[in-house]
Amino acid sequence: MSQTRQLAAIMFTDIVGYTALMGDDEQQAFELLKQNRELQKPLIEKFNGKWIKEIGDAVLASFSTVTDAVFCAIEIQHSGNQIPQLKLRIGIHQGEVVFENGDVFGDGVNIASRIQSIATPGGIFISESVHNNISNKQGINTKFIKQETLKNVKAPVKIYEVITDDGSSKSAIKEQLKKSPEKSIAVLPFINMSNDPEQEYFSDGISEEILNSLANVKDLKVAGRTSSYQFKGKNIDLREVGDKLGVSTVLEGSVRKQGNHLRISAQLINVKDGFQIWSERYDRDLDDIFVIQDEIAMTITEKLKITLLLAERVSITTTPTENKEAYDLYLKGRFYWNRRGPGLKKGLEYFLQAAELDPEFSLAHAGLADTYALFAFYSILPAHQVIPKAREAAEKAIQLNPARVEPYSVLAYITTFYDWNWAESKKQFEKAIAINPAYAPAHYWYSNFLTWVERDYIHSTDEAFKAIELEPLRSHSHTTLATVYFCSGNFEEARKSSQTAIDLDPNTFISYSCLGASLCELGKYDEAIEVSKLAVIVSARHQYPLIELNWLYSKTGNIEEAQKILDELILRSHTEFISGLSLSAAAYSLKKYDKAYQFLEQAFVEKASLLVTIELYPFFSFIKTDPRFQPFIKRMNFPEKNTA
Repeated sequence: MSQTRQLAAIMFTDIVGYTALMGDDEQQAFELLKQNRELQKPLIEKFNGKWIKEIGDAVLASFSTVTDAVFCAIEIQHSGNQIPQLKLRIGIHQGEVVFENGDVFGDGVNIASRIQSIATPGGIFISESVHNNISNKQGINTKFIKQETLKNVKAPVKIYEVITDDGSSKSAIKEQLKKSPEKSIAVLPFINMSNDPEQEYFSDGISEEILNSLANVKDLKVAGRTSSYQFKGKNIDLREVGDKLGVSTVLEGSVRKQGNHLRISAQLINVKDGFQIWSERYDRDLDDIFVIQDEIAMTITEKLKITLLLAERVSITTTPTENKEAYDLYLKGRFYWNRRGPGLKKGLEYFLQAAELDPEFSLAHAGLADTYALFAFYSILPAHQVIPKAREAAEKAIQLNPARVEPYSVLAYITTFYDWNWAESKKQFEKAIAINPAYAPAHYWYSNFLTWVERDYIHSTDEAFKAIELEPLRSHSHTTLATVYFCSGNFEEARKSSQTAIDLDPNTFISYSCLGASLCELGKYDEAIEVSKLAVIVSARHQYPLIELNWLYSKTGNIEEAQKILDELILRSHTEFISGLSLSAAAYSLKKYDKAYQFLEQAFVEKASLLVTIELYPFFSFIKTDPRFQPFIKRMNFPEKNTA
């Protein structure tokens, strides 16, 4: 037995999302593993490294110098960008290790492994010992991320990120989005050609339902609805659409609806050269609306040479309802639902009317489930009043049509934010994603679950990036990533992702709130207060940004303004629903401890949705730090935290 002890640079690499890929397509997963092996082995040799072994989808290698290890990692990331689906995390640490019979052991190996596990997808994270040795090396730039207590490591470790020459270690994600699979499409909102502008809901609805039909086809990448609709009403080069959404074809069209007559035009276009692959005009009666949608969806799959499975063909051609009036009401409901804010209540009215006209109309029940769930999440109405309705509607939608993903996602939400049944939540999210892996909301809600409940920042980052990959122009996808960064203590990246979300949609208050909280944690209190004020304005004084502003005022000693917010919330609670959790946080900021506990008990009875976040956000931090509130934490029965 030969054993040597020496100083070495240890590099761990790991494939992001490999476990999920293995569950979805085992053959493809093995092929990716092979490609990863063929990529890394020669590069490790090129930089004088030693390939030690594979551990599942992870690779362990050692180098004599940290410079070789870091340059090797950079080239691995750059080369990996050229392989579809290959996204790597890389961690490097220098320390004393033991080499024995071709293997390597010791704390140095453990630390490198832990650093790799917290690296961002496409990123290279290094320990302070590595950073100190390369800080003066030309061609290598780094930035400090955070000090982290790693599992089974006694002392905290300072973590740095290697900045690759494109200015961002996230280039792998960006490059992945630029690659446009041949079988990929964005369905742009059809233009309303009717004389009545009120018919816009109908043209939007037609294109959205075609998109939803195509989204069920496994071999076709379909850009998400929110991202595609970013181009609504804009005269934009289709090549730019293809670049931003990562698709090779675009479907665009127009709708003219007059009385019972429909004229629908549709064109399938190759974005690279603008060549029209297919076009058709349909002059039909309104009764033929589903036939037209089916024909367009089926023709697209034929033109893109996609072989449909029987279940996919059935999903595309199944008529959602025979009642055209109910369908029209449903389209109106979705039109207003997509606008959020006051539109949610208007959307609910139309969904209720549609379900009343046709109780067997699955989509109407799915719309109801979506709406009631959002009412709870945003504390528009008490969760214990609306969540039972959301559950009933979701179960009814699944009973009528088990192929649509939306109601499964709602059930996953309910088990998390209302039932607090953590094991069941995970099963429900995995089930929803298995039914339709291209449904971005399932990924970002799952990311929130992994962040807020399990504190599994590694996998929650994966899910957030998956949501961004599916919906690169959807503000909420980037806000979800900002949430992961914030809760894991990476406040600078949280700030950047929040700003990206705001740039995509300046009318969503959650992004401003996340930006404000991030700025505060970075010590930029004046900026944080100004951003939080914007969130209050954008949200029409919603209670969530108000409690953040209350906390910021309290933190900076402006007790008078903090008190005004608490007074406002208490006054409003007499005429509208204000969550007990909001009242509790605002009261505690002003040291009104008895009131804070009283309101917290109220929140528990209400099953307030944000109770799952109480140990992570600073305006709820009293629940974690004040010993009087510790018994409350135990009542939530949170699972054991991930400390990797």
